[in-house]
Amino acid sequence: MPLVTTKEMFEKSMKEHYAIGAFNINNMEFIQAITEAANEAKSPVILQVSSSAIKYAGIKYLMKMVEAAVESTDIPIALHLDHGPDFETCKMCIDAGFTSVMIDGSKYDFEENVALTKQVVEYAHSKGVVVEAELGKLAGIEDDVNVAASDAMYTDPEQAEEFVRRTGCDSLAIAIGTSHGAYKFKGEAKLRFDILAKIKERLPNTPIVLHGASSVIPRLVEMCNENGGNIPGAKGCPNEMLKEAGENGVSKINVDTDLRLAMTAQVRRVFNEDPSVFDPRKYLGEARKEIKATVLDKINNVFCSGGKA
Repeated sequence: MPLVTTKEMFEKSMKEHYAIGAFNINNMEFIQAITEAANEAKSPVILQVSSSAIKYAGIKYLMKMVEAAVESTDIPIALHLDHGPDFETCKMCIDAGFTSVMIDGSKYDFEENVALTKQVVEYAHSKGVVVEAELGKLAGIEDDVNVAASDAMYTDPEQAEEFVRRTGCDSLAIAIGTSHGAYKFKGEAKLRFDILAKIKERLPNTPIVLHGASSVIPRLVEMCNENGGNIPGAKGCPNEMLKEAGENGVSKINVDTDLRLAMTAQVRRVFNEDPSVFDPRKYLGEARKEIKATVLDKINNVFCSGGKA
């Protein structure tokens, strides 16, 4: 099955009230683990690439590895640009064969965000590619995204309706309390499901996206720290909240931090338990297994997209 857009998978998810996992990729092990897990669970999946991942691995290398994964599976796979910073980056990815792009104009004021998003939408749609946009500001740090907590801003439902109408974007990332990185909450975790409900009421046919939605799996944080890591006080979105989000109108949930933790935890464990190891296949192989297990758990127990391919 060739790469697909997110259009049909989102339509199905909205009708049946579950979410699709969008997992960030950086290298071969990530791609293999994610697609093997999705194939095993018979789940649609979104592989997403940040601009910093493109700088790290190169767009041609990433494309060829994704093509290999597509040939090795029989599930719907979309390739998505995560947090596209400008029109030029979105255009590069569209021209390279991505089936979905995100233009992140949330750092601009409303009118600038509308204008930039509309520009990307017009080009993407002319090439058969779908567009995710963002309204509202998520706090936190991840790759090239860095927003102070004091600058975070919930998405306004009325503005969201106007934004989608004026831009023609295919899906909308909203801010309801999630944040990027490993330190999402200091106290009790809380998501504004009341805002989500108001946005879905105004935009019943628009797929909604949650960024910054890793659960920062405590077991993996503990494994990192037990093996020489220093990640104190990391706290993410509880799985119960993410599941509730998928049941109540969120079609796409992004996961990056959890996969980084999965890889790092196993690499640290292998090195700590056997300092003589220097064969990358031994520690990267263990990392790949942990990423796959993490993705399988998300698909089957949190997003509930297993069997929906």
